[in-house]
Amino acid sequence: MNLLLTFLFLIIPSYSFSQINETGQVSNVNHASFIMYHRFGDSRYPSTNIKKEQFTNHINELLKPKYNVISIEKAYLAVNNIESVKDRSIVITIDDAYSSVYEYAWPIFKKYNFPFTLFVSTDVIDNKTPGYMNWEQIRTLRDNGVTIGSQTKSHPHMFKLTKDKIIEELSISNERFIDEIGSAPKFFAYPYGEYNLEVLEQVKLHGFVAAFGQHSGVAHKSLGMYELPRFAMNEKYGDMDRFLLAVNALPMPISDLSPKNPVILRNPPTYGFTLSDKIEPKNAIRCFANNNLKADTKRLGKNRIEIRLSGPFSRGRGRINCTMAGNENRWRWLGRQFIVY
Repeated sequence: MNLLLTFLFLIIPSYSFSQINETGQVSNVNHASFIMYHRFGDSRYPSTNIKKEQFTNHINELLKPKYNVISIEKAYLAVNNIESVKDRSIVITIDDAYSSVYEYAWPIFKKYNFPFTLFVSTDVIDNKTPGYMNWEQIRTLRDNGVTIGSQTKSHPHMFKLTKDKIIEELSISNERFIDEIGSAPKFFAYPYGEYNLEVLEQVKLHGFVAAFGQHSGVAHKSLGMYELPRFAMNEKYGDMDRFLLAVNALPMPISDLSPKNPVILRNPPTYGFTLSDKIEPKNAIRCFANNNLKADTKRLGKNRIEIRLSGPFSRGRGRINCTMAGNENRWRWLGRQFIVY
């Protein structure tokens, strides 16, 4: 894998689960790569669209026996070590409930019995916004085993909201879900992948058992159930090289992550984490950042990793992503998204 491919993969979202086995090593069971889509076959919006040819290639790859496409509920049990899942388990998630999900993607998922989760913002459905699904279609998906998740009422930049407005977004959307599909969702996706610690806490208090961002890396319990990343797929970053890296990714368990709040006051952030001492083999870690910033990565002692950037992030969303070579030519991934405003 060349350096360019590695870098391109690193600057876009992902996630996965891990478990420590009785020998003390981090095993390849009980982890899952989360894949995120938005639109299908709608070239007007390349940043959120996956081409039909790309999508067909993804499906054909996932049909190979080595992969195990599972529901978000099963993955949730796995990350909490309640149930085990096979290596290379994949969870499919879709944001925003665009019409192309119902018209194009769902018949394909249904044909191959692939479970998926649809994250919905209720206002666009209530307002009958052109290009989006309607409640009847969402109920049809629910009745056919699709998990319906929440993405708030109006899909705002949640870190900008007051506490009262955060509560309003979550409580009103939950009420609308109860009215239309009979229950409030248990899984949540942060709009734009953006959140702060207040948003995270309110998501917990409103009954969600897990929440997902849009940062890349491999998901595992050490980061907590409310900061799970996903690999975003679109026209630019939906090629097979990147898809193969995502669906074969391995976890990178850590502790002592800093800073804990992704909305940063200090720019660039002083970023660091401690690797689990159970990871084997202990290969070198390389970290990358967007905005054309260089990331100076240092290991302090055996397991502490500290990353210092060559300059500040631009206003908006910044990412630092770290990789470490694993076994079988696979990669361990850890990503973090920062918000600068």
